Amino acid sequence: MLCDTHCHLDFEAFDADRAAVIERAGAAGVGRLLNPGTSLESSRAAVQLAGRHSALYAAVGIHPNEKVKYVGEFLHELDLLAGQPRVVAIGEIGLDYYRDAVDRAAQCEKFEAQLGLAAAHSLPVIIHCRAAYADARAIVAAWPAAHRAGVFHSFSGSPEDLDALLELGFSIGITAPVTYPNSHALRQLVGAAPLDRILTETDAPFLAPQSRRGQRNEPALVVEVAAAIAAERKLEISQVAAATSANAAAMFGW
Repeated sequence: MLCDTHCHLDFEAFDADRAAVIERAGAAGVGRLLNPGTSLESSRAAVQLAGRHSALYAAVGIHPNEKVKYVGEFLHELDLLAGQPRVVAIGEIGLDYYRDAVDRAAQCEKFEAQLGLAAAHSLPVIIHCRAAYADARAIVAAWPAAHRAGVFHSFSGSPEDLDALLELGFSIGITAPVTYPNSHALRQLVGAAPLDRILTETDAPFLAPQSRRGQRNEPALVVEVAAAIAAERKLEISQVAAATSANAAAMFGW
């Protein structure tokens, strides 16, 4: 069995065929799906979807590019959502300095507040980090060690970032850029990282694998991510599937 630990099935891109997408994932051997929220509305939708599909679980959180006026305006409702059945993480949270859609200080405040929420609920975190690894590392390093659990989604950092995050107790999520011809550095990191700290993701509907480049991504295609990991590490896909599924089960408790 494989897991897609990061797919946005609540997004409009799946409105026409959501049930079929989930069915195709199951047929491809993808037995667990995790839908992170990106806003309050998205988090509510993720929880509702998880309640309707036995293979699907939810995370709740506010994406760094999502603008909010006050942390308090979303934190109370996120707190309520975090206690719902089938919510297994806080996410998608973090920092995005690539787009700079939201003031950096506001992003840091929002990130820290949601780390606190994760600690209060004893939940792992799903962290979005783009062009912001120095600040993200500093923030999670200041988080009490007893609460550090989670994954840096679609990891794109340096070898030094990888070493630091592994030392802090985090895992990395690998998405379909590992299949792209020019992603040599990412494949080297995939080969160097401990297999027990790797999770497989799609980020669907985004980041389709090389075979579907430019098209809508979906959870069934996480098989191609696993195949690329297996090729880099000279393993069978079944070995990668077993290891990464065990990693996901240990982190998310499903």
